[in-house]
Amino acid sequence: MDRFATLQVFEAVMESGSFSAAARRLNLGQPAVSKAIAQLEENLHVRLFIRNTHGLVATEAARAFHEHAQLALRHLEDADHAARGEGAALTGVLRVSVPVTFSCMQIVPRLNRFLDRHPGLRVEMLQDDRQIDLLEAGVDLALRIGTLDDSSMTARRLAGSERVLVASRRYVETHGVPDDPAALASHVVLSYGHDGLVREWVARQGERTERVGVDGPLHVTSAEGLRAAILAGIGIGVTSRWVAQPELASGEVVRLLPGWSFGTVTLWAVFPSGRMPSAKARAFADFVEALMRPDEADVLSAPVAARPPGDAQG
Repeated sequence: MDRFATLQVFEAVMESGSFSAAARRLNLGQPAVSKAIAQLEENLHVRLFIRNTHGLVATEAARAFHEHAQLALRHLEDADHAARGEGAALTGVLRVSVPVTFSCMQIVPRLNRFLDRHPGLRVEMLQDDRQIDLLEAGVDLALRIGTLDDSSMTARRLAGSERVLVASRRYVETHGVPDDPAALASHVVLSYGHDGLVREWVARQGERTERVGVDGPLHVTSAEGLRAAILAGIGIGVTSRWVAQPELASGEVVRLLPGWSFGTVTLWAVFPSGRMPSAKARAFADFVEALMRPDEADVLSAPVAARPPGDAQG
């Protein structure tokens, strides 16, 4: 087995945590994986893995080697891709970290376009709203929405979305429609934020700015939780148009105060620091950016004019 293939075996063992899982991922026999690791240990003169009651454990030497091996593999893959031409299909494993709700609504339903273009590529999608350590998780890129806290990260802006104030049709028919931001004080408002409580919304109309206190009966830490609460008619929430898109189009969810702006959110592709983004990661970022263009996004209905209680049409 050549050095490049041996590095691929080592990375598969590091990522999967076992020889058998690495063998399945690479379509190899387990003896071939064991032999490759033994050969690598002999060449490096170090022990890379130890078996204990909890399974296979990577040594400190393995973890140090892993960081450099990842970089070497990416450079080799990029060189191979460049030599074969930009039109060549990508191969191997692409690990991406994505927000749960956004990925389920916007990426996964259209992922076949990317997979069909690169049949030799396997995508491992880590769906988690938390901002994980990309290097520690072995992630090639992460999709993140909002403000980036770490300025040292390599990031690329992919798209932006309007934040909209919305409620379910059921809520509106029962509680009526606020006619200005101040009227929200008499409504049930829903708070969302995974980094802590949201105390206020900022609404703007031209040069006017209104701050709305958010002190409702429910705070959720995931976009999916906020979406579920809105659809259940519990209260009014502020969310990205990306998340509210299907129900805005169907009329199940109503946009409130359409003349007011509640800000925008940005979608970023974030790459591990200190590492050149791989060809696979760049291709996936290009794919997502293309998906989020206005001409590619699903057509939204115009904002629905809410009716006062008693004037509902079912």
